[in-house]
Amino acid sequence: MGVAQTVAQESTSGEHVTVRWLAPASFTAQASEKLGFYFEVDPGWHVYWRNPGDSGAAPRFRIKPDGARVGPIEWPFPVRLKIEHLTNLGYAGNVAYLFDITPKQGTKVVSLTVELEWLVCKIECIPGFGTMTLSRPIADTAPWLPADLALRDYFAEKIPLPGVQSPWLPVSLSAQGEERIHLLLQMAGTAKPPEVFPLNGDLFTGAKPKLQREGGTLDYIFERLPGAALSETAGFVLSDGSRAWQLDRVAFGAAMPEAPQRPLWLLILAALAGGIILNLMPCVFPVLSIKLLGLVREGHSDSGRLREGLLYAAGVLTTFAVLGVLLLVLRAWGAAIGWGFQLQSAPVVMGLILLFWLMALSFSGVFEFGHRLVNLAGVSRGGTFATGVLAVFVAAPCTGPFMGVALGTAAILPAVEAILIFLGLGVGLAAPFVLLCASPVLLNRLPKPGPWMEKLRQFLAFPLYATVIWLLWVLGRMLGEGGWLIGALLLLAITFVLWLGYNFSRFGRICAWVLLLIFLVTGYLALNRGNGEASGDIVSWQEYDRLLLEQALEVGRPVFIDYTAAWCITCQVNKKLVLDTSEVQQLFQMNKVLLLRADWTRQDPEITESLAALGRNSVPVYAWYPAGSKEPQLLPQILQESMITDLFNGNKN
Repeated sequence: MGVAQTVAQESTSGEHVTVRWLAPASFTAQASEKLGFYFEVDPGWHVYWRNPGDSGAAPRFRIKPDGARVGPIEWPFPVRLKIEHLTNLGYAGNVAYLFDITPKQGTKVVSLTVELEWLVCKIECIPGFGTMTLSRPIADTAPWLPADLALRDYFAEKIPLPGVQSPWLPVSLSAQGEERIHLLLQMAGTAKPPEVFPLNGDLFTGAKPKLQREGGTLDYIFERLPGAALSETAGFVLSDGSRAWQLDRVAFGAAMPEAPQRPLWLLILAALAGGIILNLMPCVFPVLSIKLLGLVREGHSDSGRLREGLLYAAGVLTTFAVLGVLLLVLRAWGAAIGWGFQLQSAPVVMGLILLFWLMALSFSGVFEFGHRLVNLAGVSRGGTFATGVLAVFVAAPCTGPFMGVALGTAAILPAVEAILIFLGLGVGLAAPFVLLCASPVLLNRLPKPGPWMEKLRQFLAFPLYATVIWLLWVLGRMLGEGGWLIGALLLLAITFVLWLGYNFSRFGRICAWVLLLIFLVTGYLALNRGNGEASGDIVSWQEYDRLLLEQALEVGRPVFIDYTAAWCITCQVNKKLVLDTSEVQQLFQMNKVLLLRADWTRQDPEITESLAALGRNSVPVYAWYPAGSKEPQLLPQILQESMITDLFNGNKN
């Protein structure tokens, strides 16, 4: 009986988890020993690291030693656990949390009493509590069971080593706007980039950081928690998959180092190549072909053709210079009020969606976008200079795939260097025409337009479609699901207008223009209305209050209770995808439902008692009291919007 009691004290358990000691049979005097709390977790369930990530909770250990000094808890490096749109940091399986213990001088027996709290999760999460004791004599040796010692040593190897031993050295840490944080690491030798886990759960999300590699420098881009204030320092654990190192107190710097470490000449060379490639694009090539044939037919002398070529180059360079200055002005404007401000406006985002949608349809051959402009550029009698200007404009729809790097770099370079990059693009675009004008031999070798140009144009439509999808997602983030629906319907309407205008007579085209105007105005009004509703139509949840519940049931008011917790993954997913959507909130509001949120993040006896009354001891739980009923209905743990809708359809029936 006594033995059974001792064993019971040296372990504890809860649903889906058992905890026991990893400890020797005795300690040696004043010699430090590493012990462990070994969590044996059911398959498919997990427990958490010190920073649990987007949800969850780290286990807590309150150790009361007698006759010994104990060190802090040592956490093996974690893995990322992706669940829906959340990312948690923890252990998918058994794990041992370790700590050091050193018997005091003259101690005969070392005793420990530990109160534990933990959270074990799969889809649902279940908290656990327990108390464990340990009593060991002081002896000449510290004998271990071989299996326990192997477990202790296995997890001890996963404890992060000091950062000074790390193969990667921190270079800088800085915030970029309100959403991102950059950590630059310098990589030694040929080591592979490590996994990086932030220690500051109140500043970083659990999402895996994006990695950009530049030579031996690794740029980890973390997502910052919305509204989180910057601390003076942050800590990280780096892991190569078998070992780990901990960087403590990495200080935030004032700014990132200059992002482009490529030399300027290399950037200009890249811009030059991009400009040359533009000549092969279907937007530009027809212009050059028509203009060159015109020069040949008009019988210009060699010097005359060279003069025409230089005029064309002047037109191209002047246009690129003007565009470059315009970009710098916009950049300065954007820097003053926040770069990317234009994408904070729903109508602007919708305008970009329509532009890229039309370009993509044109590239796919649904209709000819800019066809007349191309012809005008080719046969323009306003001088070769004007042809150069027009060539740049008609090239605009084709520039995206090739000018992205140049535009992105120009956005952060000093003004002079940015202009040089734009001029490099212009030189690249103008060079082939000038070269052909200067060399009749090359002029006769001009490639003929062919099917390959059409294939290339069709291929380039797909990046544009991808851009449309991304912008629709942005619109949805701004306005909720209603924004995505408005955007998609407007695209459908514009496509119908194009079909009407291109397939019917003059009357059809007039109808198309009228419908286009109606759709644009209606879409604009819907966007503005949606923007206003997005911030104001959410019904506030009230904290769970038994008295409030009883009062509502007495008067026959419907009540919906959301038993939730911050560490509950399923709870957060259901909130995001169902309960806090504008559609469901409007449904609750229309039916005058009292919404109570019972937050079980911390222990709350009243909520625990309420859960027990429902026959539950974990969250999520969703209790629905129909109007006039005092008996709750329990909904499934995985919610769908249709389940909420059915609640009210049932009432009507």
